[in-house]
Formats: sequence, C-alpha cells, structure tokens
Amino acid sequence: MTQKFDIVAVGSGHNGLVAAAYLAAVGKRVLVLERNAWLGGGVVTRELTAPGFRHDQHSVGHIFIQANPLLQKDELKLLSKYGLKYEYPAIPMMSVFDDGSTLALYRDRQKNYEEIAKFSKRDADSYLKFSELAARYLPMLIGTLYSAPAPVGASYAMMDQSREGREMFATMMKSGWDIILEWFEHEKVRLHFARMLGENLHSPEEQGSGIGLFMFLSFLEKYGMGIPVGGSGALTAALVRCIEDHGGTVLTETDVSRIVVRDGRARTVETSDGQIFEAADGIIGAIHPHLLRKYIDGIDPAVTSIAEKTKTSYCACFTVHASLNEKLAFKAGDHVQEAAFVELLRPDTMRFRRSFDEVRYGQIPRDPLIGLISPTNFDPSRAPAGKATLHAWDYVPYQISGHAPEYWDEYKERYAHELIGEMGNYISNLSSSNIIGVHMDSPLDMERTSASFQRGDLHGIAGYLYQFGAHRPTPDLGRNTVPGVDRFYLVGPFQHPGGGVFGAGRATAMRMFDDLKMDFQKSFR
Repeated sequence: MTQKFDIVAVGSGHNGLVAAAYLAAVGKRVLVLERNAWLGGGVVTRELTAPGFRHDQHSVGHIFIQANPLLQKDELKLLSKYGLKYEYPAIPMMSVFDDGSTLALYRDRQKNYEEIAKFSKRDADSYLKFSELAARYLPMLIGTLYSAPAPVGASYAMMDQSREGREMFATMMKSGWDIILEWFEHEKVRLHFARMLGENLHSPEEQGSGIGLFMFLSFLEKYGMGIPVGGSGALTAALVRCIEDHGGTVLTETDVSRIVVRDGRARTVETSDGQIFEAADGIIGAIHPHLLRKYIDGIDPAVTSIAEKTKTSYCACFTVHASLNEKLAFKAGDHVQEAAFVELLRPDTMRFRRSFDEVRYGQIPRDPLIGLISPTNFDPSRAPAGKATLHAWDYVPYQISGHAPEYWDEYKERYAHELIGEMGNYISNLSSSNIIGVHMDSPLDMERTSASFQRGDLHGIAGYLYQFGAHRPTPDLGRNTVPGVDRFYLVGPFQHPGGGVFGAGRATAMRMFDDLKMDFQKSFR
C-alpha cells in the first residue's frame, strides 16, 4: 500500500530537517525517513560511554548557523517555541602549547590584541588590521551562505569590477598559509591561525583556502562558538518538534532503497522492507554524489560520472569521547577551561605542516593534530553532578598505507589510547582513575554511521576551490537539484556552503518554494 505525503525527506541530518521544517511550517504534509535508530546525522547527542553522560558524536560547536536567518530571525521559532538554547563561551578557541604557554582567541578584539602582544607587538598591530578586514568581508560572506549560490562565472566577473573585489578574489585563490605569512611573524601566532583554519579539514597550505581564514575569524568574533544546551542534538530535537508540531511524521529505522522517477519527475520513495511513500510536491534527499546512481535510476551518466569523481578530504576524522570523574586539569592553568575548542600544539610550524603531509600520504602523523572540548564546562547537564566529558578529534587517513580501511577496526582502540597519552602531555589528570569510559570512532565508523561521511570526511567532500559555491559538489548539482529529475532536491554537507552546522537546508527550501509557486520571504517575515 502506498502512503501519500506532500514532501518526503530521505535522511534526518540537520540540513534535511531544516528544509523539511520550512515546508511543514507552511502546511505541507511532511515525512522524514531515517535508517538509523537515532536522528540528526552529524548533529546528534548520544550516551556513548556510560549512563548519564551525553556526548556529541560528531559536531559539537555551532558557529556558522548563528548568522543564518533561521536563528537570527528565528524563522521556525526554534529558539522561542521549540526549546533550542545556546551558550557562547567568551573564548571560542585557544591554542595550548606544550611549553605551557597559551594564546586565546576571544570574541573581544582588544583582548585578542593583548593576547597576541604577549608574543609579538608587531603581530598584535597587524591583527587589528587583519580582523578589521575580516569584519568588512563578513557581510559579503553571509550574503552567500544561506541561499542558493550565484553562478561561479558571474561571481568572479562581479569581483573583477572593483579593486576591493579583485583583492577578495586574490584572497580566495591563495592558501591560508600564504596569508598567515603575509600578516604575522611569530611562530606561535602563525600556528594559532593555521590551526584555526585547519578545522576546515585540510592543510592551511591548500591553495584556495585563504578566504576561510577570514571567515572563521570574523564569525568567531561576531557570533562566537554556539554550544547547544543539552548537546548538539538539541538542534535536531528542536527541528523534529517543529516538524511534528505542524503535523509532520518522522520515522527511524527506515532504510530507503530507491527513489522512483517517472516521466522525468521524482515520484515515490521505496524502502528495503517494501514500503512505498508517494511525494506529491517533492523529495528531499541527503544522497552523497558518490551514491546517486545507486538510489536514482535514469540520471544522465555524464552527471553521475562527474559526481562520483568528487574528492573527499584526505583529512578523515578520528574522535575520542570520554566520561570523566572530574573536569580536566590543564598543565597550562585553569584558564584553559574557559575556552570552547582547545588546540594542542607543539610550537614548530614545520612539524605542524608535516603532519598534514603525512596524513595526505596515508600515514598516521607523528605529531597528532589534536583538538578537544569539554562541553560540561559550559553545559553541566550533559553529565551527572560533578562529572565531566571529553570530546577530542584528530586527522588521520581513511586508509592507512599498506592496509585495507577495515584495519581501523583492529587498530582504533590502540590509537585512541595513544591519543590519550599524547593529551597527557598537556593535561595532568587524564589517567585511568579519572576516565570512566571511552568511545572512539574511526574514519570507517564515521562512514558506517552516515553515508554522507564518505571515507570519514565529515564535510561530505573536500572544500577545494573547484568544489566550492555553485560548483559544490559539481556544476550540475550545485544548485541543490539533479538535471533531468524534477522535484528532487539535494541536501547535505557536500552541498554549498559545505560541511559543518550551517542550517544550509534553508537554501534547498527556498528552491522548493520557488518551484511550488510559494513566496518564501512572505512566509517567514
């Protein structure tokens, strides 16, 4: 028996939920299908280590969604009605060096000046000019993030019309490392900004990464690091409440096997257990470009061939979650607890850059690229009273040289304890007496958890310049649709603007509103 809805969404990642929620809010009958027993894709909070300890399995800090009208204007009432709440630490990020020195990135520009001046007065002066330039770029960046991207050629032609535009174009072409060398001299200051950019899952030396440096800085200064109260999954929960409050249905453990296209239009969704769901108005699909051919018949082979060649990042993710008897004690001092993201660094730019190269060539880096957060510092509700949690991440190859990807199943526990040992150089109480339980996810585990995380890339595909904007993931698919398949709409980290928590399903919803002859702006004033 076929069940009928207006909109069917395949996958419950936050982008798909955002798009579905906008349609539900205007009265569309919405169905969301999720193959896992839990909802949220990469935006999920689960008890991974011990009862009462709630861990963000993937995303933990929500930066770029903060400027999205979804939150800024509370278009779906996630904040005012559906329980979403954020904490914003005064220090979004801090570099902690193995000699005990620290360099904090505050939301306050003057405090950042003072932090950098501890190492170099010249770099501090440069920072004021650098951050002012980033602030000028910010409105232009925001204008491109939450709706369908403009055609690449038109964008470049527009930038070429002014000196400022040409300067921005040059910034986009350069590597972040090139820009860091232009602006800063001290090794620790350079490392501080290089590691910040490295959170985009690639080396700061990648050409075309330069604009990301300005984007990270400007967002962190203006909007901060949003830590969702109750866990990253609180965003997912608010979106689900919104959908269900408007009459929508959300099903877990429902594995989609095929999207049926008839007469050039996506019509129905079929599941592996034989259920059929008809979509009168459209189907939203969190389907990775590598997998389109598997799920949808009849797509032009030229489209799927290019889609299957999209590149994932060579920086796959390895995460370690721990439940703790007491909060972390940093050797550098208790002030480190005030920072959201903590980057553990040796003050050696050559060794830092070499770590990315080793990952690129399938090697485990000799100097791990470890970042961490203890969310319970800002949200004690995530653990029993007096207890704490740790979320640490590192960049590793999906396939270690000389081994099949499945080698991670054998190696991951040992590697997790190697990382805990490395963190012990910076943290005095990360010992067996403090650690209650540990959970680790290898790149292979990431891929198993979500098909959007192919080869352990939490951003879906790499953020290379040719996979950017309207060309993300490909020029054919960059505006959230598939040529030749009407009323099918793509969402996911592999679409513009990229991985991370952007709430980018808003752009997909806007495209659907246009096709359905509805006025998005009037609906969400």
